[in-house]
Amino acid sequence: RQRRVAGNSRSSSRQQQRVEGLSLDIEIPSQVPLNTSGDLTDDNDIEEADNSSGSTTSTSPEAEEAEAASSTAQLLKKTRQARSPVKNSNPHQPSVEGGPAGMGDLSAQSLGEMSSQDRRSVLLLTFLYVLQGIPLGLAGSVPYILTARKVSYTAQGTFSFVFWPFSLKLLWAPLVDSIYSARFGRRKSWLIPVQFGLAAAMTTLASYTDWLLGENPPGPVRVVPLAAGFFSLTFLAATQDIAVDGWALTMLSRRNVAWASGCNSVGQTAGYFIAYVLFLALESADFCNTWLRSRPEPVGLVSLSGFLRFWGLVFLGTTFCLLFRREESTSNSNSSSEVDNDNLGVRETYAILAKVMRLRPVLLYLFCLCLLKSAFAAADGMTGLKLIEAGVPKERLALLGVVVTPFQLVLPVLLSRHVGNRPLSLYTKSALPRLLLGLLFAGLVWITPRFKSAHDASYPWHYFLLVTVAYLAHQVFMYAMFVSQMAFHAKVSDPNVGGTYMTLLNTVTNLAGSAPVTFLLFVVDYISIKSCSTPNLESESSCITLVDGYYIQSGLCFILGIVVLLRIRATFRRLESLPLEHWKVT
Repeated sequence: RQRRVAGNSRSSSRQQQRVEGLSLDIEIPSQVPLNTSGDLTDDNDIEEADNSSGSTTSTSPEAEEAEAASSTAQLLKKTRQARSPVKNSNPHQPSVEGGPAGMGDLSAQSLGEMSSQDRRSVLLLTFLYVLQGIPLGLAGSVPYILTARKVSYTAQGTFSFVFWPFSLKLLWAPLVDSIYSARFGRRKSWLIPVQFGLAAAMTTLASYTDWLLGENPPGPVRVVPLAAGFFSLTFLAATQDIAVDGWALTMLSRRNVAWASGCNSVGQTAGYFIAYVLFLALESADFCNTWLRSRPEPVGLVSLSGFLRFWGLVFLGTTFCLLFRREESTSNSNSSSEVDNDNLGVRETYAILAKVMRLRPVLLYLFCLCLLKSAFAAADGMTGLKLIEAGVPKERLALLGVVVTPFQLVLPVLLSRHVGNRPLSLYTKSALPRLLLGLLFAGLVWITPRFKSAHDASYPWHYFLLVTVAYLAHQVFMYAMFVSQMAFHAKVSDPNVGGTYMTLLNTVTNLAGSAPVTFLLFVVDYISIKSCSTPNLESESSCITLVDGYYIQSGLCFILGIVVLLRIRATFRRLESLPLEHWKVT
């Protein structure tokens, strides 16, 4: 009897050590069922112990031991439930995911529950992203202004280089992240000079806008210097995006750092809306005379030069205010400092980029993706310009953003639930409807002149309803492809190199969408069939377009898309089935 008690005491000590990591104040009785390996038994063994103990009614020592085993089994079941991940019913409390107390991930607080410092940081980040969206919105509105001034599509292709910096910012992002003054601040070392540069570029460009657009004095549109000026704006805005993204990691507390992506989405969308939809509406004399004025005037309420000058002053004032804001130290803040500590140096980052681009699965995936994205270039890059050329008011097309913006915010959330374990399957399924919509857009451009009123050159409401429905359908399939593409990038990216891998994939795919648009704009005039006559040397030649190159490009893009889609489906399935080791750099 004494030997048995001593043995039970030693067994209790060993079992207490095994469950020490549970961080629960539970006393483990001595009679814990063990399996042959010496570990705690599984639930089947415990249930057998329960059954055996339930049939025992004797008060003998053996019965007491069986009863103790039954109670121990119930305790172990509760212990395992405590160790399993439990979703907290209160969304504002920390959700414990196993391990010692306090080690689980903390859920982000609502705006009202944040500390005053975090609340101010969220507002500041959102405002900085709004400023970032202003140059992007202006760059998106200028092609519509150029089309209204009968600028050639070759000139439009020249201006389209303005949109490239956001697709290429990975090339200089390591420099922004690694070269800085520790005394002035890691992010402020770039943010302050860049925003002063934006203020100076906007103010300078505002002084020459009328001359560049050929308005004062009257003359031709000077596209190359205009594109150079706006290229400097988007380049500086892309650099500001790198700095603000990095600052968000230390500006917000660790618990609320997830708010950074929301600030980015809301801020950039709001800034783009102001500089694209609102600007084109207020710049249009027809819109202002119809909705905002009692007495018609030949110009709108704002001009491009005045809009640039106003936001240049806003950038200047904001930058002076940022000079007096202290930048949180990465090492001392309670934010996600581990993210910054994982940042690589310039040399290491560029070396990793080269290694990623040498991986065979990456090269095959990007090659297929670039071919397929080229098939959408005609519909995405030229349809709006062709509608304006046909006489549709540019401000009415811009106002589609009022209807589309809520869908753009909600669609990624809704579609993310349908990605599943094979995201490229959703990508290829959405590609065919999007290709068909490209043909629908070409047909819409073809029939647009038939809706035009001969009396006042206006368009009926049901025409704009047709345009809105077609555009919303296009947005659904475009965002389905975007969400599935991002999910696949997150799935295959090597976690050992942080976000560099995923950023490279996103950069190449973004460039694959913008480069074909630039190419098609350059060549559309050359493949169009025109009949021109020149009565005399002093008059300008008058040309009639017999076959618009836009329709030729739309047909070729559709054929290319169908052929590529049939070939890459099997390739995408093989890429998705590859083990993740094939995608790793190291």
